[in-house]
Amino acid sequence: MLVPLYEAVYDRLEVGPASSVLGLGCRSGLALLLAAGRGAQVAGQEPRDELRELAHDRRLRVCAGPRTSAAVARSAHSLVTVFEQLPGAADAGPVVAEAARLTLPGGHVVLAAWGPPERCESAPVLDVARRMAGRTTARDPFELSAPGALEDLLAPAGLRPAGSGRVSCPFAYADLDSAVRGLLSTGLFEPAEEFSGASLVAKELEEVLQPYLRADGSVRMENLFRYLVAERSR
Repeated sequence: MLVPLYEAVYDRLEVGPASSVLGLGCRSGLALLLAAGRGAQVAGQEPRDELRELAHDRRLRVCAGPRTSAAVARSAHSLVTVFEQLPGAADAGPVVAEAARLTLPGGHVVLAAWGPPERCESAPVLDVARRMAGRTTARDPFELSAPGALEDLLAPAGLRPAGSGRVSCPFAYADLDSAVRGLLSTGLFEPAEEFSGASLVAKELEEVLQPYLRADGSVRMENLFRYLVAERSR
């Protein structure tokens, strides 16, 4: 669903054979695969075992995290991307600091987050994750959508802003069942499933997805994502 975001960033930064790209929270490695297709050297970090295995199936070098960074080909990279990790992070600051640490001086870090909730049709759907999580630590996926929220993360990490953009990323699924399974696979609903039960969360998702059902049975939600390019200054 985020391919338009990945491609917009890679186009803007002219990712190619001279680029070394590290994806933090790279999930199954699709963004890295696209960068590799442009000739870049790529590596990733992904803490979830099942997603890391999918990345390995794509013949990508992906380790579990900083403690296993020896599995990453280089200690610093010309571009470090944080495409999907921030919306669910308990504390975004350490994530950005880690991205900066792994970036070459003069290199770039890219942070991404949801756009304003009023520009994202998935907002009511994602609210299920909060409503059904009880008093757990479920995060608001739009916490970093406020003006200046991403920018505030840069200076403490030794980064300076170097541009930004907005990209349309429609979420489209073949049918309702695919939509529910796809949304649950993001990890954003795990606290809700633990508190309310997986079957109840799935049922609630089916209800809130009804307005986005099309005549052919497919599901489509228009969404806007924002990315921020930062340069490592030291």
